[in-house]
Amino acid sequence: MNRVHEVGNISFAGTTMRLIVDGRHYDIDISRLSAKLASASEQQRTHLVLSPSGYGIHWPDIDENLSIDGLIGIHHKCPVSKSSH
Repeated sequence: MNRVHEVGNISFAGTTMRLIVDGRHYDIDISRLSAKLASASEQQRTHLVLSPSGYGIHWPDIDENLSIDGLIGIHHKCPVSKSSH
C-alpha cells in the first residue's frame, strides 16, 4: 500500500493541534475544523489512530475522523483503479 502522507509527533496545546506531515511542521486551530475535537478531553484527543495509508486520523472515543489533506489545506488526486471484469 502506498502511503499518502508520513504523519508524526501529534500533540495538542489548547485548541491547537501540532503535527508533522511529510517533514513539515503544522499548527492547526482545531476549533475551526471540529467541534467534537475542540471540546474533547486531553485523554480523548490523545487516543487517536492514524490510517495505515497516512490519509487520515480517527479519534475512536469521540467518533471523529479528519483527513490529513483537509487539516493542512491541500488536495490529492486519488488514483482510480480499473477492474478488468
